[in-house]
Amino acid sequence: MRAKRIALVIPARLSQPVRVEKIDTALAARQTLVEGNVGAITSKDWHVYLNDEADSIPLPLNARAEVLIREAGLHLEEAVSGTAVFLGHQDNGDEADAPAHLLQLAERLFGSGMAA
Repeated sequence: MRAKRIALVIPARLSQPVRVEKIDTALAARQTLVEGNVGAITSKDWHVYLNDEADSIPLPLNARAEVLIREAGLHLEEAVSGTAVFLGHQDNGDEADAPAHLLQLAERLFGSGMAA
């Protein structure tokens, strides 16, 4: 049985809502969500999966994900593009649900009811 975790999914297109959903953490499922090869940006207790070829494809900029990453305390040198999938991680490196503090920050930034 594959692991399912609660993820925060932030599409690049503003017409698509930010959502919290239970996802399959298998590589193929993550590739489907980010529409291609998976790269990651890691912080203390969370990470975000992005399409690692976003600049060369090109994929649309994801201002909401970039704002969340910066507001969560991570300095970025480059822009964020394409769909962003946020998950937590355990000390041993295994996937975990997106941390509550990240969901609460996203709720404050992007709208009520997301972290419920």
